[in-house]
Amino acid sequence: RHFVSRAAYDIEGLGHKQIAAFWDQGLIRGPADIFRLEARNRAGEITLQEREGWGELSVGNLFDAINERRHIDLERFIFALGIPHIGRANARLLAKSYQSLDGVLAAAAAAQSRTGEAYDDLLNIDGIGVKVANALLDFLDEPHNQQVIVDLRKEVEAVDFVPAETTSPIADQTLVFTGTLEKMSRNEAKARAEALGAKVSGSVSAKTDLVIAGPGAGSKAKKARELGVRVIDEDGWLELIAGQTV
Repeated sequence: RHFVSRAAYDIEGLGHKQIAAFWDQGLIRGPADIFRLEARNRAGEITLQEREGWGELSVGNLFDAINERRHIDLERFIFALGIPHIGRANARLLAKSYQSLDGVLAAAAAAQSRTGEAYDDLLNIDGIGVKVANALLDFLDEPHNQQVIVDLRKEVEAVDFVPAETTSPIADQTLVFTGTLEKMSRNEAKARAEALGAKVSGSVSAKTDLVIAGPGAGSKAKKARELGVRVIDEDGWLELIAGQTV
């Protein structure tokens, strides 16, 4: 049911009631089966139009709606899987960070040991903490879930995440905000940075390009300087993005 929810596949004419009925009737046993209904109906294996509540027109409309969802944004695909602790916002973070389904799967496979650079990179996605990261890895390590994804990929395409084109000076850079910001909230600063094409991380590493340090900045600013990462204050940040539009 989650798979066809509004924020996931959102197939017109296929809501919770219809999914429950199809399940009870043995028509579907997994998400990919939704996309096989038309072929099975055409082959005479099932005759959906003869079932109660359905007719030629409604069945045709359903199949059209299903086919419109054979190409879906990566973030919707991730959300539709129903991974614990991964809602719409976290699904978008993962899509933006890894940009393709293959990228997500490869990163998760590399991070399964819960140690090393790949795991650190996952944790460094601002908003993806240990709980969310481990939920993702646990889900993708489960053979049943792996098969669900394999089956789905035979029927649908998760469209790669394409960053918005921008000529901003922080495009494609990794930023860290630390300390107190006095002229805009942390959330506003993060949203502004992402809108201008930057990635905002929660921790400093050798891959960090810029640290914006307000009053009270502590270990993150210190680590940045030790690593030779550029550190600026809030005024420097505002000057950097002045005149930039999205």
